[in-house]
Amino acid sequence: MTEPVVKTAAGAVRGVFAGGVEVFKGVPYGAPTGGERRFRPPEPPEPWAGELDCRRVGPACPQPGLVGSGPVADQIATLFAGPDGPFVDTQGEDCLTLNLWTPSSDGSGTPRPVMVWFHGGAWTMGSGNSPMYDGAALARRGDVVVVTVNHRLGALGYLALDEVFGPEVAGSGSAGALDMVAALEWVRDNIGAFGGDPGNVTVFGESGGGAKVSVLLGMPAAEGLFHRAVVQSGPMLRGIDPERAAATARAVVKALGVSTLAELREVPAGRLVEVQTQVIGGPLGGFASGHALAPAVDGIGLPAHPFDPVAAPGAGPVPLLIGTTRDEMTLFTAAIPGFSLLAEGALPTVAAAMNGADSDVLLDTYARTRPGASPAERLNALMTDRFRVGSIRLAERKLAGGSAPVFMYRFDFTTPVLDGRLGAPHAIEIAFCFDNLGQTRLHGGRPEAPALAERVSEAWLAFARSGDPNHPGLPAWPAYDTVRRATMLFDVDCRVADDPDGEERRAWDGRVGGLY
Repeated sequence: MTEPVVKTAAGAVRGVFAGGVEVFKGVPYGAPTGGERRFRPPEPPEPWAGELDCRRVGPACPQPGLVGSGPVADQIATLFAGPDGPFVDTQGEDCLTLNLWTPSSDGSGTPRPVMVWFHGGAWTMGSGNSPMYDGAALARRGDVVVVTVNHRLGALGYLALDEVFGPEVAGSGSAGALDMVAALEWVRDNIGAFGGDPGNVTVFGESGGGAKVSVLLGMPAAEGLFHRAVVQSGPMLRGIDPERAAATARAVVKALGVSTLAELREVPAGRLVEVQTQVIGGPLGGFASGHALAPAVDGIGLPAHPFDPVAAPGAGPVPLLIGTTRDEMTLFTAAIPGFSLLAEGALPTVAAAMNGADSDVLLDTYARTRPGASPAERLNALMTDRFRVGSIRLAERKLAGGSAPVFMYRFDFTTPVLDGRLGAPHAIEIAFCFDNLGQTRLHGGRPEAPALAERVSEAWLAFARSGDPNHPGLPAWPAYDTVRRATMLFDVDCRVADDPDGEERRAWDGRVGGLY
């Protein structure tokens, strides 16, 4: 069978047939970002002659690693490995590429819905190349076009240098977010040649990817480039304040010992990653204090916080699917030595360090609502609700700012791995919405998983088609409102619950939750 070739605005690309669909990988949507282009907004891809080989993924942005953080952390990392073992990405500053799966690019039939995935890893790690994000099953099941995106991360994408080095690097604090806009512009201009409908584009992502979708909803440059949005365990109500962004940039520049922009551009990417990790306090950084690398509210990419104090105007007309997993924080705390043995007397101090100094009222509530839970279990629940309450606040503010519907879910399906200690952890739902159970062991191989993957992936596909996730395999799923608060609970038996864990939710009144 002849390999598929598609002509884009920059040149022809050659892909492969795999998994019953056409696959194109490492497709450039922007020019290389190194050298003089480092810290600048993205530029269009440089045209090429002939056919570009797009049968293999391109580089991911240079980034830190997590493996080696301890035996439990390493064990958790292996749970994300596919059947061929751990995935190893190549890295480089020429990282503005995307991967694409389509049932057909022959131009026949009705244009298909397009689903554009933004990967997790906060704003410093991750890749759209991960096998867990392979779009073949989703494209085949739903007759859709699936796209995954690589973009700049960490200091290369979010170091706000304009205060230090002037207008030449204006926008450097949101360069990575501008990359995402450039990817969506590529979709608008080229996806029709791959059988996709540029007028029906859904953006979706988990964790840092959900935060990216949150930010795109607040970016004027992204308005009209997508038509539905899915935020999975990644509510980002606020960008990084300019003062905080500038302080982080000064700290990185000082730690590198450079004094000019030219010197900074000559720093090897690996050294820049090493220093950024030291400055922000780890590969992913912290939750809400100290230095941070994420989109800055710089008036260029992001003019204001996307959902604080209100939703950005551009978010109003976009239907939203949003939710969390039941036990988000267990994926993180399971790797902390001795966390499960946390003593009652130490709980207030640890909670203040992890969640903020005003956690006492919350601790009282969780002690009352979870009387048989250990201190560690209660703290896990409290920290999980940073994600859940942040998602609720985002939904509330979006509903107040527009008429498009919001649908809320919680993923309750538990995994037996690590003796069941994880429950329903952060990221467990990804393989279910992609229908990619074979690409991860996080679900533990429960026999009920394939049926749930069918229900979840069909819900995501239904939402991509129409802005409504209802389908015959689920009970009726009402849109979310602030009275009933209907929430789909995904489990062996899926059901709708009204305001689940409402007492705990109400304890967060006056608190925002969310990321950053």
